[in-house]
Amino acid sequence: MPRPRNLTPTYSRHKQSGRGRLTWTDIAGVRHEKLLPGQHGSTESLAAKARLELEIATSPTHSSVTPTDITLAEVLAAYLTHATRYYVDAAGKPTKELDNMKSAIKPARELYAATPAAQFGPKALAAVRQHMVGLGWCRSLVNRQVDRIRRVLRWAASEELIPGSTYEALRTLAGLRRGRTEARESEPVRPVADEVVAATLPYLPHHVRVIVELMMHTGMRPSEACRLTLDRLDRGSEVWVYRPEKHKTAHHGKPRVIPFGPKARAVLSAFLAGQEPSATEPVFSPRRAGEERHARLRAARKSKVQPSQVSRKKARPKRQPAVLYTARALAHAVLVAAEKAGVPHWHPYQLRHSYATKVRRHHGLEAAGAALGHTRMSATEVYAERDEQLAVNVAAKIG
Repeated sequence: MPRPRNLTPTYSRHKQSGRGRLTWTDIAGVRHEKLLPGQHGSTESLAAKARLELEIATSPTHSSVTPTDITLAEVLAAYLTHATRYYVDAAGKPTKELDNMKSAIKPARELYAATPAAQFGPKALAAVRQHMVGLGWCRSLVNRQVDRIRRVLRWAASEELIPGSTYEALRTLAGLRRGRTEARESEPVRPVADEVVAATLPYLPHHVRVIVELMMHTGMRPSEACRLTLDRLDRGSEVWVYRPEKHKTAHHGKPRVIPFGPKARAVLSAFLAGQEPSATEPVFSPRRAGEERHARLRAARKSKVQPSQVSRKKARPKRQPAVLYTARALAHAVLVAAEKAGVPHWHPYQLRHSYATKVRRHHGLEAAGAALGHTRMSATEVYAERDEQLAVNVAAKIG
């Protein structure tokens, strides 16, 4: 792994002129040097030094090159360095958006790496978009990735790496429209039938099975269920309340409240009976699940345990079980279990759609939005399916 670059400018005396000099390396790896007005150490020189240091601190890509010199590959590299620092959660870990940005800029780099960034116009962006379509990406994904490329160029314009007119020109390229492009449409996420879930449950590992049951009864996102800890769960009333520290809209300052009704409480209480973890430890853990599995197998063993088999753990294993489940691991476990059960493949996120549809059917759209934590009903309508039977009943009576 390369050593991180030192972005702190160095103030020194220029031997030939006696003036102050500032040298630094930007986040793109380019070394810069600038002579300052006035003699080294003078008030004029120190004031200029302070101004330039502020500019570098607010814009680590501060460059002496003109906008026509920098290539698109250099802009993309500089932006990725910025993105690794910007797209992080409260714990300093990279968020999913960083991977999305890397995926978006890859086609642009492959096609136009050596092109001057200032010459990357709407036609070039349209060519990149067509390349994405050729990769088999759906229309909505292509539009989102094109918007991410625009975001990169907007950042470059704000850093004065390219003229602002370059970004303004890219904004003129309209998004792909449904039915007017060869890009395929994505399949809408539908609720999963209760019968399919019930047939899958017996084939899921114990911890994953409880996660799935909690999602059925609460409408939680997979990531929220995987990160459940007891210190974020208020069990002081009849309805327990879970307030996840990390969730999809946390960076917008919006709180997330997930009530646990009688069914969810019963599922979690049965799971915690006799094995309650510490308050800050994840309730569901692959590491603990493995330990529990080994303990069950050892307890069920009928033959005598040989001394060499009392503990067969490696002293320094290359790979340790994870502390908590991820949404990807959860989806894979459901995929394997559905195949074993002989039912159609389904995704854990469909449980959220199923929950929203049930709430909307019995309590209305506003209640469904509140249960999912939405602030806009348009977002809730994506999850909660309309009750077609209600329309049929209305037509039977007045149609």
